[in-house]
Amino acid sequence: MNCSGISVKYWINKEKIDYKNILIISDDIYLHFGNLRLRGKGGDGGHNGLKNIEKELGTSHYARLRFGIKNNNFSSKVNYVLENWDKEEYKKLSQKLFSIGIDIIFSFIENGLQKTMNLFNKKLI
Repeated sequence: MNCSGISVKYWINKEKIDYKNILIISDDIYLHFGNLRLRGKGGDGGHNGLKNIEKELGTSHYARLRFGIKNNNFSSKVNYVLENWDKEEYKKLSQKLFSIGIDIIFSFIENGLQKTMNLFNKKLI
């Protein structure tokens, strides 16, 4: 995942995809667990995968949907990010979060970034 920019760039070039049609989905250790944040551009927030995508594309102007995984009870960031969810987190995921994420992705495909942000960001924050 830390070198995902290579794959993103490959498929953009191979399929001649406009950057406005790219949606990168990533975890975010700085957002509380379950929070979703949709943006059209921005920094990498310390996320190595996003850092690599920006390096490979030469821009940070691409849509990204960040899924919060923050939990204040961890000793090692790397180990925490790679661990399985605990029972409480998994329960929250199962209830509604996957459904919302899927709705955001389909809205992005059908309506584009701005309309999707207007529809969902007020509900996500």
